[in-house]
Amino acid sequence: MIRIPEGSSPDFKNKSWTVAAEITIPEGGASGVLATIGGRYGGWVLMIEDSKPLFAYAFSNQQQHKYRVAADQPLPPGNHVIRVKFDYAGGGIGKAATAMLLVDEKDVGQVQIDRTIAVRFSLDETFDIGQDTGTPVLEEYEDKMPYQFSGALTKFVVVLEPLKLSEEEQDRLRQELSRAMMAVQ
Repeated sequence: MIRIPEGSSPDFKNKSWTVAAEITIPEGGASGVLATIGGRYGGWVLMIEDSKPLFAYAFSNQQQHKYRVAADQPLPPGNHVIRVKFDYAGGGIGKAATAMLLVDEKDVGQVQIDRTIAVRFSLDETFDIGQDTGTPVLEEYEDKMPYQFSGALTKFVVVLEPLKLSEEEQDRLRQELSRAMMAVQ
C-alpha cells in the first residue's frame, strides 16, 4: 500500500501506538523501507538497512530534531517480526515520546524524542508501506528512492492507543488543524 493521504491513514499524533512488520530476510540480506509517514520536514520511517532494523522520527529537517534507534546486528536470513512501541508522554499536544525497537520481541534499543509532531506531518506526503514514495525521512536513503524493501513484507499491523487529550486540548488541536488546512487553499 502506498500513497495513502495522511487524512486517510492511521493518526499517529498525540498518542501512543505500535507498528509491527512480519518480514522475511533472504540469503544475502535485505534493505528498504517497511513503512513511513511524512518525510524530510517531519515524519517517521521503519526500515531495514543492510539487514539491520532502524526506526527514525523527524520533528523537522534539522539534524538535532531527528531521532533514531537501530539494531547493531544484522538479521539472519529467515522470518522476523520488527516492532516499534511508541510511548507518548501525554500532558498535551506535541509532547515527548519514547520509541522502543523490538526484533522478534527482543528490545534492541530505544530513543527519547523531545517533541513530536502535533497537527500534521505534511500537507503533501503520504503513508507508504513497503517503500517511500515521497521525500525521505533520512537523507541517507534519498539516492535509493523509493527504496522498496528487497525482502518479503508479509504483514504490517498498526495499533493506536486512544487519544488522551482534555476537551480543551482537543479543541486547540482542531483549531490548529483547521488553520493548517486553510493554508493549503
